[in-house]
Parts: sequence; C-alpha cells; structure tokens
Amino acid sequence: MNIAAEFNDNICVLRPQGRIDTLTAPEVETAVTENAAKCGRLVLDMAEVDYVSSAGIRVIVRAYQVMGKDGFSLRNVSKNVMQLLKMTGFDKVLCFE
Repeated sequence: MNIAAEFNDNICVLRPQGRIDTLTAPEVETAVTENAAKCGRLVLDMAEVDYVSSAGIRVIVRAYQVMGKDGFSLRNVSKNVMQLLKMTGFDKVLCFE
C-alpha cells in the first residue's frame, strides 16, 4: 500500500491508497505510529480509500486513541466507508473535516 505523508506546521496528513484491510492495516498503523510522534495533529485523508474492513476500523480507532479527540480527524471519507462508520457508531465519536 502506498501512504503519502505531508507535514504542514504541526499537522501531518496521511493519504493511504486502496483498501485498508487485514493485509494493509499493519502498514497504515505503522505510518500512524511513526508520524504521530512528529506532529500535534494527525489527519487521515481517505480520498483514495475505497474499502475499510474491521482491521481498518481498528487502525482508525487506534489513531484516535493515540492522538486524542482534538488531535485526530478523518478527511474525504467515501460514502461506503462513512456508512460502515455509521453502522459501528464511530461516526459519533470521530472528528471529520
């Protein structure tokens, strides 16, 4: 999986591409962990993510836990991924841009 990282001031934007599933979730989690220490705010730009499995949800929740409510947000979430977040109730917990 390709995950682009962009830093601007104290904000890190990660842009994964493709599916976040059992095979790729560890790569996304590693990118989150490595970059969380370098920034005060982490944004996961989901513009190029077309599918998220339960393993992907776990990575998103873990990023939220590491960064805190004010330090993590999701951006450009597709309709399908948002539907999954709504079904799990995480749409009420996570921050969206």
